[in-house]
Amino acid sequence: MSSSAQFLNATEAAKRLGVSVKALRLYEERGLIAPVRTSVGWRTYGPAEMQRASEIAALRSLGLSLAQIGRVLDGGTQQLGPALAEQQALLEARTQDLHDTVEKVRRLRQDLAADKASTLREWTQKTPPAGGNPKIVLDLPWPWGGEEFTLDAIRRLTYITGPLGSGKTRLARAIATALPGTAFIGLTRLDAENIQTMQHLIEAEPELKSRIATVLARLVEDGATASSALTALLVALESDAKAFVVDMIEQGLDAASQAALMAHLRHGRTDRRPIFMLTRSNAILNLADVGADETIILCPANHNPPSEVPPYPGAPDYETIANCLASPQVRARTEGVIAWRPEVA
Repeated sequence: MSSSAQFLNATEAAKRLGVSVKALRLYEERGLIAPVRTSVGWRTYGPAEMQRASEIAALRSLGLSLAQIGRVLDGGTQQLGPALAEQQALLEARTQDLHDTVEKVRRLRQDLAADKASTLREWTQKTPPAGGNPKIVLDLPWPWGGEEFTLDAIRRLTYITGPLGSGKTRLARAIATALPGTAFIGLTRLDAENIQTMQHLIEAEPELKSRIATVLARLVEDGATASSALTALLVALESDAKAFVVDMIEQGLDAASQAALMAHLRHGRTDRRPIFMLTRSNAILNLADVGADETIILCPANHNPPSEVPPYPGAPDYETIANCLASPQVRARTEGVIAWRPEVA
């Protein structure tokens, strides 16, 4: 192994492996590989390093996270099986999402051919068939006047937004009550006592601890900052509830964490349980990223009944939604500010 010809520089190694030099540097930063240094400090990759790097690249090509790969490299085939099972479940969930999208495209083409939806607005305002019955019907609480609220389709992600004092939290609690088996995840999740309880729960349940560690590692890879607020949210979403309503989901999370969280909720979850999110952050509700299986509900400042808002410019109340949202930096400065109005007897 004394011949320098057996060792490749980073550019040569990356080319042979079919990855980027940046990827090799990331493997090194995560402690997965240790290139040999020359006398002047240049990184080189010998046979052993190339074999290790090829294993990492092969596992990455399957979609495994670097955290999962680290456990596989440390634990061998004993860790490989569970990692592959988790990745298979994730891919199957994405396949189902893709199938659903293909079906929606097919229906739209049929409607257009039959002249059933002559404009894009008409089609986007249509809801999936629900057996003729709405999914949620409830009498609105105060500050509304008891009007009936109907949500015809419960999608995977639903955003509830509006200005301060518009009744968002009251609507959210009413939805949680109206949907059997729904968990309301309030801001008490960030209380010190609840954080401590959560930590004890994680330590007491090895399977939960492993799941949270895997998801958290993926989020950190995507730029999130590991924090008790993020962990508390992930633990709450691991309960056996049929759906979730989350109060101000961005609370305690920086901009990068919010972006990584949304990528996870859209593409990284293997289950399809609905999540209703209260938010006023444009990192959580990025109007340009809202997909077909997502709904936006606006609670107006004038206490008109809440309504669904299509996520495209020019739609009714689209600009109102945009004006309700602020950057994570602005939201952080106003965190904890609430609007209070006396109860009406």
